Amino acid sequence: MLQKPLFNWLNDRSVGCLAHVSALPSRHGIGNLGNSTKAFLDLLSDCGMSSWQICPIGPTGYGDSPYSSFSAFAGNPYFIDWQDFVSIGLVQLSEIEPLARLPANRTRYADIHQIVTPLAQKVGRRWLDNPKEIDTSYSFQKFCADSAYWLEDYARFRVLKSAFNDANWTEWPTIYRNSKSARGRKLPPQASQDQLEIEKFIQYLFYLQWRNIQDYARGRGIKIIGDLPIFVAQDSADVWAHPKLFSLKKDGSPKVVAGVPPDFFSEDGQHWGNPLYDWKNHKSEGYRWWIERMRTSFKCFDRIRLDHFRGFEAYWEIPGDAENARNGKWVKGPGIDLFKAIHEAVPEARIIAEDLGVITKEVIELRDQSGFPGMAILQFAFGGSSDNVHLPHNLVPNQVVYPGSHDNDTTLGWYRTAPDHTKDHFRRYLRVNGKEAGWDLIRTAYAAPSKLAIIPLQDLLSLGGSARFNTPGAALGNWQWRATTQQLQTLHKQSQKYLRDLAKLYDRA
Repeated sequence: MLQKPLFNWLNDRSVGCLAHVSALPSRHGIGNLGNSTKAFLDLLSDCGMSSWQICPIGPTGYGDSPYSSFSAFAGNPYFIDWQDFVSIGLVQLSEIEPLARLPANRTRYADIHQIVTPLAQKVGRRWLDNPKEIDTSYSFQKFCADSAYWLEDYARFRVLKSAFNDANWTEWPTIYRNSKSARGRKLPPQASQDQLEIEKFIQYLFYLQWRNIQDYARGRGIKIIGDLPIFVAQDSADVWAHPKLFSLKKDGSPKVVAGVPPDFFSEDGQHWGNPLYDWKNHKSEGYRWWIERMRTSFKCFDRIRLDHFRGFEAYWEIPGDAENARNGKWVKGPGIDLFKAIHEAVPEARIIAEDLGVITKEVIELRDQSGFPGMAILQFAFGGSSDNVHLPHNLVPNQVVYPGSHDNDTTLGWYRTAPDHTKDHFRRYLRVNGKEAGWDLIRTAYAAPSKLAIIPLQDLLSLGGSARFNTPGAALGNWQWRATTQQLQTLHKQSQKYLRDLAKLYDRA
């Protein structure tokens, strides 16, 4: 007798758009949680779409990757719409004018950091000097109570990191490297208790605006799909505050790190450097850290894409001092045991499994046991044999189909640089001439049997490779592309009716 899946939630056909918060228009150098994002949600609704998928929203550090954050729970202050607090005196117009001078089509993270970091501290100081209720429906005290599991540790981590010149926590003075001992000691002379409250208040402002965006999205019939990386950064509040949950040496450096083995694309494999979990300790605590992470996430999102799903079945373990991923080994993950614990604590969780890459029979079994819909990428479908799992005739209903993801080139960029035999297969399979490859894959995604289709914003805008959001393995130039207000207005004017018709035609309205 077949075991009933733990989760079984993807029942209706629908369509949505993939665009990170940072990639949306705003007047302040980076997409934020203000009126321009509400305008974007209006656009999605007008186009017959009912989902908005984003990348992780945590605070980013060196490299600016949303997949390498200082916290698995905190929000990114870069996304706060500071204009929103001018009318109540927390922000002065002159303080946000430098943001308005930044480019509209690219995110310059170094500039954003230099402007927003001191601005956030000023705003927090003004509030401390004159505390007043900002939102009576959700007070600062209520937020702190709701976030008790992570907020105090995160605030202390950020204050100490600033006090020690942004050094990795393993380089701090010994008494502060241990989070338990740090909690019981006074802050160093270059830090203060006020700074702890300021860090908490900054998070409050972020989550206050996020709640507002959530409410607006619901009003337009839009579900927000968040993104959870399987691993966390070594230099994060999570590892500092919960060292027993990670495989660390006495000095806090990782014994072993995450990555993927050598393959066709890389003879050295991929050395990600994230510390690996000590799953025995997670289990002994009832997987509480994961459960709290899920609870926090589902307060923010209607659905979640769980990154690197295959790592929950087995993950590639690399020695911490290795230079590349060659000398790693496969180690069993927590498997269905973790998802049973999540199901018991958060039974209404709506999780998408990022099951891309080399997927074994065991990974497929785990995905089917959990009931999570997997993913298909249409750009991966062409140039090979008819049994390619990404080809439309091999797709299944319990699945999310994409022309490409945030890690892919735009469809036009992909097609223009694809080998001739891949282009030929693409044209013959779809019975097209390839002159509008982007829209060819959009239509194919709409028509696919997969119940959820997600279209990257760059493909809707018919943009080439210069609009690529991320190139895995490239150290520079990622996460910077942004759409402009004019581009979105043109999309609405030229394609809104066509997209609504596609949604009706393929039962995704």
